[in-house]
Amino acid sequence: MSSPAMTALLELQGATKTFGGVSAVDQLTFSAPRGRVTGLMGPNGAGKTTVINLVSGLLHCDAGSIRLNGTEISQSKPHEIGALGLARTYQNVRLISGLTVLEQVIAGSFLKRETSFMASLLHTPAARRRMRAVSDKAMHLLERVGMAGSAHVLAETLSYGEQRRVEIARALGADPVLLLLDEPTAGMNTAESTEIGRLVHRLRDEGLTIVMVEHNMKLVVDFCDSVVVVNFGRLIAEGTPQECIKNSDVQDAYFGKRHHADGLRALG
Repeated sequence: MSSPAMTALLELQGATKTFGGVSAVDQLTFSAPRGRVTGLMGPNGAGKTTVINLVSGLLHCDAGSIRLNGTEISQSKPHEIGALGLARTYQNVRLISGLTVLEQVIAGSFLKRETSFMASLLHTPAARRRMRAVSDKAMHLLERVGMAGSAHVLAETLSYGEQRRVEIARALGADPVLLLLDEPTAGMNTAESTEIGRLVHRLRDEGLTIVMVEHNMKLVVDFCDSVVVVNFGRLIAEGTPQECIKNSDVQDAYFGKRHHADGLRALG
């Protein structure tokens, strides 16, 4: 049987980030198994987004190690980590103004372009073939997220939930081995959130490894294979969703010491 270290695609070991003397991430250690959905949970201000900013290279660790597929990335730049196979979405939708849905997804293939910039400018046959292939791939990705019917619509005219789907398709355009989703259902109703959860499951079943930062505990319980819970930047629980939501430290962090039972009932 493979050890956890052998099956982990992402590994944090003692990762630490301090701002003005305050530890936003404090000696955090956890791993994300290959081909699984790992939920990263915690109350507001727990350090969740700081963690994925460290993983994606927007921030650098002050101490500790982060390894992606065996490669140390704790001091790497975002484009270097992207080239290793990491893609992400953001807590706030970041689509490019003025582009159609299809063009947004084509933009996600930038790191994987095989033609040179000069060839693209000169419209060489190789560049034209590559562009057709990228466009076909983008349409396929839109089909996967249920947005192919809006391919030629300006992305900013879509509903919030639809824009989230486009953002996920754009991230998939980079052919990631690891997809980081930062609060993918923020601002969505229950039905929209459930659809995103089902999409995450389909991507996992196709072999993608996903780390999902999510405040919605019910979504985590329904769609994550394992969970890491942080509070004040420190690990307070790790295991299955059911194990973590019953953990007394997790209940304290989310609901306070006097409201454990009410919090559990709220999850259904």
